[in-house]
Amino acid sequence: MDRTTLRARAWTAGIAALCGLWFVQNGAPERLVAPQPSASEAFAADPGPRAGSAVVAPLRSSEPVRIRIPRIGVDAPMTRLGLGADGSLDVPPAEDRNLAGWFGNGTPPGAQGTAIVAGHVDNAEGPAVFYLLGSLKKGAAVEIDRRDGRTAVFTVDAVEVYDNDAFPDERVYGASADATLRLITCGGGYTRETGYQGNVVAYAHLAEVR
Repeated sequence: MDRTTLRARAWTAGIAALCGLWFVQNGAPERLVAPQPSASEAFAADPGPRAGSAVVAPLRSSEPVRIRIPRIGVDAPMTRLGLGADGSLDVPPAEDRNLAGWFGNGTPPGAQGTAIVAGHVDNAEGPAVFYLLGSLKKGAAVEIDRRDGRTAVFTVDAVEVYDNDAFPDERVYGASADATLRLITCGGGYTRETGYQGNVVAYAHLAEVR
């Protein structure tokens, strides 16, 4: 497992610490808990492009500046995330509900490898940028504007949910010969005492460049 993967693994605990903050603080009803992916949106076999769209050649590295997921109404700026004092990957500022972060020491979206993008499911004020990530379907488009003026368009291959103690590090963060993307937020089991108990992960591959 390479250095990038080891650093990225630390993110899971970092975002879990802020999962479900709105619900915990406000005693929100269960019906407001973020949607979770159904079994039909999971991979049928090992990870790989399964959504029926072409895989295009990776781009040169360029910093992402904005993410759009039309199917679930996401249209948000992006911020670079580094490592905190404890060695775990920082998370987007909790006070900004419409902000996604990308692992700046790893692969930029659209370049060869596995790019990691995460956003909060909620904050103390209510639902946040990736609140509806668990409702995303196979074949949905994820558009990421880059600083070089190009837009990397990804196709979602699967959406899965994992308990914190069963998070598949290599499956999520492992290296790729293509340009692939992982979108991560909180999910799984939920209690008002502790918030969410896992993570939702959407897997996607680069299918178009504009």
